[in-house]
Amino acid sequence: MITKEATEVAPAPVPLTPAADQRPRKKHRAWDEVPRWQIYVPLSIYLVFTLVPFYWILLFALRPAGSTSLVPWPMTFDHFEKVWNERDFGVYFQNSVLTGVATLLLTTLVALTGGYALARFDFKIKRGFMLALLCTQFVPGALLLVPLFQIFAELKMINSLGSVIIAETVFQLPLSMILISGFIRNVPYSLEEAAWVDGCNRLTAFRIVVLPLLRPGLIAVGSFAFVHAWNHFLFALMFLSDQTKQTIPVGLNTLMSADSVDLGALAAGGIIAAVPVVIVFAFIQKWLITGFSAGAVKG
Repeated sequence: MITKEATEVAPAPVPLTPAADQRPRKKHRAWDEVPRWQIYVPLSIYLVFTLVPFYWILLFALRPAGSTSLVPWPMTFDHFEKVWNERDFGVYFQNSVLTGVATLLLTTLVALTGGYALARFDFKIKRGFMLALLCTQFVPGALLLVPLFQIFAELKMINSLGSVIIAETVFQLPLSMILISGFIRNVPYSLEEAAWVDGCNRLTAFRIVVLPLLRPGLIAVGSFAFVHAWNHFLFALMFLSDQTKQTIPVGLNTLMSADSVDLGALAAGGIIAAVPVVIVFAFIQKWLITGFSAGAVKG
């Protein structure tokens, strides 16, 4: 028997009104509504403060001596010829290249072996050793000039580029080892184990499997060591007395005297010192950013 409740028809759905169909809009955050000029104006001011010193150096280097023009015209390269030939900047440049490349190779090689040991082996004083490496970054090089000078004097290495190369390498090693160890930790250990199963020893597995994956980290560490050795002034000033063995930072210092400063020659020397570093970073910036960021993920 059909009841009365079963025969009742369900009421038709009530259509939603436009006001009821509307959904609450997402509120915009305050910084989403910042006018563009509030972004571009500070960036433009920062760009001006960054580029004006570079333009000023180019101005003094390219305009004739005694000129007060704000435009380097007529353009001259007399200041570059003067510092390169008369002030022996060709010799300084050669010494800086030798010091930078040797520091790069030694730092990368030693940091690679030490970083692998920190990343793959466990030993009792590992944490203390890592802490000691970090603490060495707070020690300024000027504090160690006297003991380093005595050590190099006993080794008959004073007035030799080898003393500068060793000192630069030693001061670059702690940070380089930490970066490379962090980068090696990002390489799966199973890849090396698979190479061992295939018959490779540890050295061969490292050379075939791990080393190709460390290219960004090695480029980052090597470039950092090269630039630091290229720009460092103190070690070359203290350990080198022969004028023919000085580097570019010391050569720039010789252009300034107590009585006068040759601004044109100083600006030309500064450009000669800066151009190689700018060219190097222009070619390796992609690997440099990748290497530093990957090495800092784990450590």
